[in-house]
Amino acid sequence: MGYLDNSSVTVDAILTKKGRELLAKGAGSFRITQFALGDDEVDYSLWNTDHPLGTDYYGIIIENMPILEAIPDETQGLRSKLITLPKTTQRIPIIKVTPTSISVNAGQRTVIKPDTINGTNANSTNGYTCILSDSTIGTLTVSTNVANPSVTGTTATYIGDNKQSVTVSGLEFTFTAAQLNATTSATITIIANETGGSVTIPVTVQKFTI
Repeated sequence: MGYLDNSSVTVDAILTKKGRELLAKGAGSFRITQFALGDDEVDYSLWNTDHPLGTDYYGIIIENMPILEAIPDETQGLRSKLITLPKTTQRIPIIKVTPTSISVNAGQRTVIKPDTINGTNANSTNGYTCILSDSTIGTLTVSTNVANPSVTGTTATYIGDNKQSVTVSGLEFTFTAAQLNATTSATITIIANETGGSVTIPVTVQKFTI
């Protein structure tokens, strides 16, 4: 991985093997129909409303930051994808989930209910992607399915992930705790399949005792 000099407009792309084949064919065979944008490298805490030169310079540091070059591993890039919302949108949809944390004993079940505020019927069609970071602490199932169960969100595995995760898609979910020899913690992440955004809640399963 490296950085690109942002002193000029640059398009840096890495083609897949299939993309290279289409590009070699010519005659308009290679056509980009879908793409994603992200802002992984942007540190918004550098937005400085106290800049002595005024409003035009609030974001001067951000605008002059180097950007990440393209990398061939799609699971390590675009962790913070940008989304497209209708022009009439006045507020960014935010995901809220009930409960905000889970602490249970072996065998106990908890229903996880995500909801999207600032959006009418937001994510009601494709629902949410629910990710349990460690499959050893319990099972994750769909309580309420979406209209089209074949639609799921994109879930990436990142460097440093050393546990087997579980991913399901729906409108509501149920977590069932496993029997463990030691109290174990993990996380559950809810991702909105239509509006984007995510929220992560902590999960703790207590040690099983007789």
